Amino acid sequence: MGDGLFRYESYLNQEKSLSSNTLECYLRDIRQFMAYIKTTDVNNINKADDSLIKEYMQLLEVKGISASTILRKLSSIRSYYRFLLQKNEIFHDPTVNLEGPKNKRKPPSVLTVQEIDRLMNQPSGSDPKSIRDRAMLEFLYGTGIRVSELINLDLDDIDVENGILRCRRSNKERNININKRALSYLKQYLYDSRKQLIRNKEEKSLFVNFHGRRMTRQGFWKIVKFYTKKAKIKKDITPHTLRHSFAIHLLNDGVDIHDLQEILGHSDLSTTQMYTQLIDSTN
Repeated sequence: MGDGLFRYESYLNQEKSLSSNTLECYLRDIRQFMAYIKTTDVNNINKADDSLIKEYMQLLEVKGISASTILRKLSSIRSYYRFLLQKNEIFHDPTVNLEGPKNKRKPPSVLTVQEIDRLMNQPSGSDPKSIRDRAMLEFLYGTGIRVSELINLDLDDIDVENGILRCRRSNKERNININKRALSYLKQYLYDSRKQLIRNKEEKSLFVNFHGRRMTRQGFWKIVKFYTKKAKIKKDITPHTLRHSFAIHLLNDGVDIHDLQEILGHSDLSTTQMYTQLIDSTN
């Protein structure tokens, strides 16, 4: 089993343009399924049938795993079986007719314009941390990028003079105009706070932590939670909430749905269209 998974990992690395996070997610899903199989009489992923995979998905449901997560795990397992079939290590794909649980997509959590202002105003100090935190919050909301894109930004991804962000994700790249408000806080961070936080002058990361190294997803998540509580906003907010709010506020202002799709970097327009259901709900 381990040898097959090793070959599959090599295949994904060589043939697919996957981010390291996506790759690890695929492999983790398959390892978890393998661990489950070891508890059964089958004991070999190559010999599993559709009924065993159904039992596994039902077990995940009983454990309270969300439908979207189960669907993702099934997709990972299906991809692995297709690889085994292609390599003639199995002669039938047990996932071919399987359907996962119905994924009832919940509308995204969003903030009103007033709540955004309250959140942004929380880091009000003049110390390096407060300046950095305000810049990160303003930048994430002001550009609508993903939190993974935010923390992976380097200095040379920003054209401060022209207010343009070059956002790269996998093999795709898009340019985003940085609004004046976000740009002003970014400049304050770059010309003051960042210089005090970095330990190595060669550091390329745009946003850094107290150790002078690249800010992590977990670190920024804690920043958002801290200021949400401080602002006394009762909604369940994650960094992605700022992206959702950005999108809906732009639609409320009359931005074309196709322009928004390009800004957000959605490959499928239907993903962007989900925001149209919430127009006028966050003013």
